[in-house]
Amino acid sequence: MELIPGFAISGSALSAQKLRLDLIANNIANINSTRTQEGGPYKRLMPVFEERLREAAAGEFKGYGVKVSKIVKDPSSPRLEYNPEHPDANAEGFVEMPNINIVNEMVDMITATRAYEANVTAFNTAKSMALKALEIGNR
Repeated sequence: MELIPGFAISGSALSAQKLRLDLIANNIANINSTRTQEGGPYKRLMPVFEERLREAAAGEFKGYGVKVSKIVKDPSSPRLEYNPEHPDANAEGFVEMPNINIVNEMVDMITATRAYEANVTAFNTAKSMALKALEIGNR
């Protein structure tokens, strides 16, 4: 029975969820950013998760955790807000605002936090099992 892959799997999930939380925080911080270097309003960023595999013999478990394969921008169009006094308002007085919904971001933050907590629990359980296995070997 391999214990180290269990640590690697939980560790990779912890890293992925931390990046997800960082992106959510970045989205919330830019909820009112109407200008970017690329032009136009800020676009919501989202991680794309992918399984991490290892070399394994036929019939053996190949999973080795999760990784963020890329970070994509939300393709939805920006929301229009009427504010003729804003410096970025168009001729009709509408401003293109980021496509960020604070409620969705908060729900994503809660699910990422719960996933992080679940992986901490899995990591601690694997650690506890490893310590118990060492105790058995020392008797």
